[in-house]
Amino acid sequence: MLCSRSLGGLGAGVAALRSRPAGQVRFGAGIRARRVSTSWSPVGAAFNVRPQGRLLDLFGERQGLFGVPELSAPEGFRVAQEEALRRTELLVERVCSTRPGPETVFIFDELSDTLCRVADLADFVKIAHPELAFREAAGEACRSIGTMVEKLNTNVELYQTLQKLIADKKLVDSLDAETRRVAELFMFDFEISGIHLDEEKRKRAVDLNVKILDLSSQFLMGTNFPIKIEKHLVPEHIHHHFVHDKNHIVVDGLHAEAPDDLVREAAYKIFLYPNAGQLKCLEELLSNRDLLAKLVGYSTFSHRALQGTIAQNPETVMNFLEKLSDKLSERAVRDFEMMQGMKMKLNPQNSELMPWDPPYYSGVIRAERYNIEPSLYCPFFSLGACMEGLNILFNKLLGISLYAEQPAKGEVWSEDVRKLAVVHESEGLLGHIYCDFFQRAEKPHQDCHFTIRGGRLKEDGEYQLPVVVLMLNLPHSSRKSPTLLTPGMMENLFHEMGHAMHSMLGRTRYQHVTGTRCSTDFAEVPSILMEYFSNDYRVVNQFARHYESGQPLPKAMVSRLCESKKACAAADMQLQVFYATLDQIYHGKHPLRKSTTDILKETQEKFYGLPYVPNTVIREFTHLGSAGDPT
Repeated sequence: MLCSRSLGGLGAGVAALRSRPAGQVRFGAGIRARRVSTSWSPVGAAFNVRPQGRLLDLFGERQGLFGVPELSAPEGFRVAQEEALRRTELLVERVCSTRPGPETVFIFDELSDTLCRVADLADFVKIAHPELAFREAAGEACRSIGTMVEKLNTNVELYQTLQKLIADKKLVDSLDAETRRVAELFMFDFEISGIHLDEEKRKRAVDLNVKILDLSSQFLMGTNFPIKIEKHLVPEHIHHHFVHDKNHIVVDGLHAEAPDDLVREAAYKIFLYPNAGQLKCLEELLSNRDLLAKLVGYSTFSHRALQGTIAQNPETVMNFLEKLSDKLSERAVRDFEMMQGMKMKLNPQNSELMPWDPPYYSGVIRAERYNIEPSLYCPFFSLGACMEGLNILFNKLLGISLYAEQPAKGEVWSEDVRKLAVVHESEGLLGHIYCDFFQRAEKPHQDCHFTIRGGRLKEDGEYQLPVVVLMLNLPHSSRKSPTLLTPGMMENLFHEMGHAMHSMLGRTRYQHVTGTRCSTDFAEVPSILMEYFSNDYRVVNQFARHYESGQPLPKAMVSRLCESKKACAAADMQLQVFYATLDQIYHGKHPLRKSTTDILKETQEKFYGLPYVPNTVIREFTHLGSAGDPT
């Protein structure tokens, strides 16, 4: 009900617990403009140099993460959560004693914001902070706040307070459209959480939700751990492709772009080797989700998660996936045959196409057919140039500029995190984006957007500015060059920045529906649109310059790059159909007729087309756990 929570990726994306209307670009509306700082720096330069340290902060007072004073130390999470829970009690008393009307919805939203401001921040810190103590403290805060959210979702007195408002047609008709919609969404959350059950079953629902929260966190954390294997088990001539830890090789990903077939095969088999604890966690997670769904009146968890979306039910989703798979099948087979032909050409001794091959060989085909070798493009896409390109685009489209802002001591969790101020030409400061872009030890290998604080109109007329984090895994700059992006990295940067700007521009009155806290069906639209900008020469020409010579990227190279995306596109989409179908089956009818691994094998061979590799799992499919905001 109250926090921005989401469930595993049912269908083709993450299935949210509620359907929310999209945030609106709505400046003004009685919101006072924020003054513009004079201490901001140009955005491009900030990303093309290594941070020089914060000498001026050596003797300054240490602030907390994201400027939250309590979070200067791990123990601060307990202080923050206790304050949030104390304020929650006061707000519950207030809303239950308030006469039904617009203020009811406002207090509900404030209650939601009070909990989200701790839970969302902690949700990010528990996976991204380099210090274990911070991660553990954040995890405890997530559990504490999550438990409170589930209790409120089944609080009869709270429900009856909102029901009195919803049941009064004259009163509902007097509400503006946004307030009415937010009230309906809060009511929807009560209904899918089991508010209609008796007291004993409501308590059972709370217990199940808390257990699911724990299992989701455990599963998600498990997907991020690198795998260590004794060196003698890996062929010596490929050791240098991996990180070493004394007598072990560390495999932290699939190495999907590695030219050496054996490197990709080794990484795939090692990184995706089943972990008994993870498998047990997944089975328990799926089982408990099913128990919860049945308890609150749904035949499957998928039915519960899809209610309120455009698809409405899993039958519609499966019908779509099966039809899409049928349409794709011939083209996907041709794509796989083309990749196998390329593998035979380059490695005739081992030419069978395997699941670790498509990313590499599709890239080889694109490079050969369209002359788009990534190394030819990288010099034109320095990170600073790409950020400046985004700045130019936002300025021309929206009257918005990005500025680099020096974070205070203790405000960020790693010295290479950059802080951006988002400024509108007439409205002033709109919010902040923290850019955690660079690789580091034990950082999750996933690119995603996290809401830290949602925007909302406060009681005093001030607008609570949104704060988000964008997390990527880009290489650091070197002594010879700044960070250089491949075309794929550049496109992904535009995609994630689309999520961030959605959060900045969704200036709704209520944080419950701000930015990416919208209907799951819509959450990816702004980011996908940003990908189109990244492939339009009129946009790319504004910023793509060789980092040494200043030469602009030729138009013909952009055209070839765009055309190359059509190659092997069916095989790429077929993989997503397989993921989505597997997700539907896992969250469909229970008990599952086979083990999760057997279902994976069967579904892969039916909906993907490449053979299942024994003793592997889909470890990188993190949406099966509990995803954050859309990626």
